[in-house]
Amino acid sequence: MSDLHSPKIHPAFGRALFSLLPLLLINLAAVWAPALAQSQLLESVKQNPTKAKALCSQFQGFNAQGLSATSRSAVGQIARQENLSPMDSEVLITYVIGLYCPDVR
Repeated sequence: MSDLHSPKIHPAFGRALFSLLPLLLINLAAVWAPALAQSQLLESVKQNPTKAKALCSQFQGFNAQGLSATSRSAVGQIARQENLSPMDSEVLITYVIGLYCPDVR
């Protein structure tokens, strides 16, 4: 293709675009980091069925008190106990219930 047909990019635009590259990379890392953390969290339970069964017992205790294992208070308690964010706690609870204790509500 000849220079007659190539679009011209103003040098200031090119520099501005290049300066945004680090911001783009940081945003991509922010998106992937939680997914990787959740994957490691779930893998840790998968590799430790004893922990999963202990969590099932705890969830059954919530149920016996009339609480859902996914209730806000249960999620908060597990989050504090496992040093997790509420969102990670909810993911963990759902995963453990699905794999190890489907009778828990």
